[in-house]
Amino acid sequence: MCVSQDTNAEKGTPQLCDRGVEFYRAALAEGGATAGQAPECLLSMGLLRTLPGAGQRLAPVPPDLAVTGLTRPLELAVLAHQEQLAELRTAFTAAEHAYQDVMRQAQLPIRLLAGEEINPALDKAVAACTEELRTAQPGGGRGTDHLADALPRDLALAERGVRQRTLYQHTVRSHGPTLAYIEQVSARGAQVRTLNEVFDRVIICDRSTAFIPAGAQREAAAVLIQYPPLVEYLLKIYELMWERAEPVTYLEGHHRPQLLTDRTRRNVLRLMVNGFTDEAIATRLGMSTRTVSSHIQKASELLGSRSRGHLGYIIAREGVLDEPLEDL
Repeated sequence: MCVSQDTNAEKGTPQLCDRGVEFYRAALAEGGATAGQAPECLLSMGLLRTLPGAGQRLAPVPPDLAVTGLTRPLELAVLAHQEQLAELRTAFTAAEHAYQDVMRQAQLPIRLLAGEEINPALDKAVAACTEELRTAQPGGGRGTDHLADALPRDLALAERGVRQRTLYQHTVRSHGPTLAYIEQVSARGAQVRTLNEVFDRVIICDRSTAFIPAGAQREAAAVLIQYPPLVEYLLKIYELMWERAEPVTYLEGHHRPQLLTDRTRRNVLRLMVNGFTDEAIATRLGMSTRTVSSHIQKASELLGSRSRGHLGYIIAREGVLDEPLEDL
């Protein structure tokens, strides 16, 4: 039998030998061939077939028709296996749903919460808080709906003696609704500080439970963490941020706290010279792109620059960001 001595032969796959190729070429040219002379590979591959009433004469068969005769059984077998695989997956669907339901409800140390699961889990954890609630809220001023929901809850915590510490970004110092909320909770003992940038949203109840976002869309999913080493790690990061932050205090005769305009403008310029776009700066500092542009325009006027490129040159030449400057 004309079969190559390789892995294909071991699998039983017929191979066309050199003699078979030449014999097939001649049969095509002559319109047929004698059966006793044909190489076995041509017969096993269906490239030569006996015609009814032709005696010992063999007719050449086009390769596309010959290969169909060999592959069709294999294709039918593959299709049968695919159908069996689909049936097996369907058979396990109910079990998979049951498994996922139990896993979501189990008290695992780390759990992924879908959007509708976040608030009930958060409310439960905050209600069980007995010592201290730490939160970090990036993105500038909070929406009035969020503040309206948070205020009664946080005032109730203060009444229970739960200490509260909250980190915002500097931009909340000019956001009226957030400042009104801060003023009320501060009067009940809560501490609020602001930073240039807050690493991300986090809520830590006592030293046992933490919530962090599970992606860029913070409202879509969250991770509930009750694994002590991870909670402790988040606490350490929070404390480092807290030490760097500026307290929000209301000075006598002033309704609003200090705006920290110079410091904010320096942070805008620092990000600008590092190549960040206005949109990226706004996202990191929790402000609008219009506010970013306003800070850059004001700095340009003060430093006498003619363009952003020229502004970057002056900042580098004069060491504007190296030392604190007044009225920048």
